[in-house]
Amino acid sequence: MPEWLIERGIGETRAALIEAGRIVEARLSLDGVVAAGTVIEARLKSVGRNATAIAGAHEYLLPKGAPGVTEGARITIEVTREAIGAEAWKRPLAKVTEVPPRAANAMAGREVIFPGPKDELDDAGWSELIDEARSGIIGFAGGELRVAVTPAMTLIDVDGSLPPAELAICGARASAIAIRRHGISGSIGIDLPNLRGKGERQAVAEAVDALLPQPFERTAVNGFGFLQIVRPRRHASLFELALDRPAFEARALLRRAALETGAIALMAHPAVIAAIRPDWSEALAGQVGGAVDLRPDASLAIGGGHAVRR
Repeated sequence: MPEWLIERGIGETRAALIEAGRIVEARLSLDGVVAAGTVIEARLKSVGRNATAIAGAHEYLLPKGAPGVTEGARITIEVTREAIGAEAWKRPLAKVTEVPPRAANAMAGREVIFPGPKDELDDAGWSELIDEARSGIIGFAGGELRVAVTPAMTLIDVDGSLPPAELAICGARASAIAIRRHGISGSIGIDLPNLRGKGERQAVAEAVDALLPQPFERTAVNGFGFLQIVRPRRHASLFELALDRPAFEARALLRRAALETGAIALMAHPAVIAAIRPDWSEALAGQVGGAVDLRPDASLAIGGGHAVRR
């Protein structure tokens, strides 16, 4: 039976849907990001087609405007798309609502103790999932996916050693699994091998339909093997979060280090050390039960951070 596991970490909350012992869907919610579904009070900053509202330190774009409301007026808005860290120029989205202010509905699932006697997320492949997000490379039998985040869409390139028609089917299946697994949303392009006829192209489309849960829309596969998918966009994918590598690696390092006990030193690239906030370091000290020393080492790769006992 599929089950969501929720793990409260330092700087982030990790959620993973586990089925047959493996992660089939995952979310990383960063501390300080106003979650989609949150209803808050705001001030209307501008009206018209580019209506915006200010709430706290954030500016929200209101695609549907605020009819009948004048600039400077107080309004209530519901966040419909969170801030996407990889796209700082794109403001979070919201809509005017009559609903009273409230927090977003908490994700339903079983909260796991971390650090604890058992690392349930890692047993289901959390470290592998993070490796895929940081590298953008996902292997499958006979080929691999290369995932790249662009300003327009997330692109998935399918390559491998299988015959073209077989590679296209296997690549389409792997792409559908990866889209769900990493929470990819918005506009998505899948570049498959060239296909010879309508039958082959239809088989590829059906492979995506069979594995990718609704809601989504897609095009047919064109003669060049390109398929476009559009999914509702409410939050950043793991690939988008990984674009901020220092912060991404800092949080991943803190998770690994939390499994240690006693005083430790964190050895990491200077950019990663700089991304570790003082309150994160203090929280880690509480988890390990000892002092935490931060030691930058420029000889380490940005993903090569590790903890050593002092």
